Amino acid sequence: MAEHVEAGRMKVFALNSNRPLAEKIAKAAGVELGKATIKHFSDGEIQISIDESIRGDELFLIQSVSDPVNTNLMELLIMVDAARRASAAKINVVIPYYGYSRADRKARSREPITAKLIASLMQMDGVNRVIALDLHAAQLQGFFDIPVDHLQSDQLLTSWFEDSTSLADEDIVVVAPDHAGVSRARRLAEILGAPIAIIDNRTDTESVAHPEAVIGDVRGKHCILVDDIIDTAIRITVSADALKAAGADDVYACATHAVLSGDAPERIEKSVLKKVVITDSIQLPEEKQIDKFVVMSVGELFGKAIDLIYHEEPVDSLFHPMVKRQKQ
Repeated sequence: MAEHVEAGRMKVFALNSNRPLAEKIAKAAGVELGKATIKHFSDGEIQISIDESIRGDELFLIQSVSDPVNTNLMELLIMVDAARRASAAKINVVIPYYGYSRADRKARSREPITAKLIASLMQMDGVNRVIALDLHAAQLQGFFDIPVDHLQSDQLLTSWFEDSTSLADEDIVVVAPDHAGVSRARRLAEILGAPIAIIDNRTDTESVAHPEAVIGDVRGKHCILVDDIIDTAIRITVSADALKAAGADDVYACATHAVLSGDAPERIEKSVLKKVVITDSIQLPEEKQIDKFVVMSVGELFGKAIDLIYHEEPVDSLFHPMVKRQKQ
């Protein structure tokens, strides 16, 4: 009779992209962060050493592929290689923000599909599972031939609006900043028990946005603009202007990933937006912190997912938020 082989221990390691979030995730999962040394040489090369035994263990490596994108991606790939060569039993990568996710198709001739390239690199490197949050397109899961747990922040983001005493339920409208964001707006609207509206924005990128009309009734309403990524903040701010011009009482926004390139925080600060609810999937530098930001942590969400995955229990409980009944 074969002997029972005890499962490897759970170990969680943080790389450099978002150490504060990694500490919250580890705490929620009930473990201490593992010991590793990450060095950057003067020419940009990266050296990583894992400073404890991981033989036969199940690893969860936490890294957002955020600014500096290429450096953080290489840190993750090198850490996976180190873990594989150190005989880890399973290597799970936890990616709160999946960089290059917007390059998910050929929009023009002779373009790469970089999101697929990143998926291929991780698989070739020896990753066994990916745990991601609010991918730019849910279809990115199909770029992998390994399990992908696609977590969603809908319940977390809407909780702030549900707890806000200044927002009456019957006066809330959830707004998609363009036609591509309708499905996400509908999910949040179902949680809040609110109707939706759409900004008729026909531009392809966030760097240029010219809303032509607002589809839906927003006059006298508290409008909540919903997006997955705020990068330059041009689309979200001009959409807010369009809503105010259409008679909205006030305008809020929420988004999962606060990329905030360039002067995006200043643009939001000067806009008509009252509050912008974001998550800590990307670490927010001190110089980009403004009073309008409300930061909700995804640490507990990832911590619960890690614990369920390690114990080989279903994670579907994390994908089904409580939904309010629609107003009659």
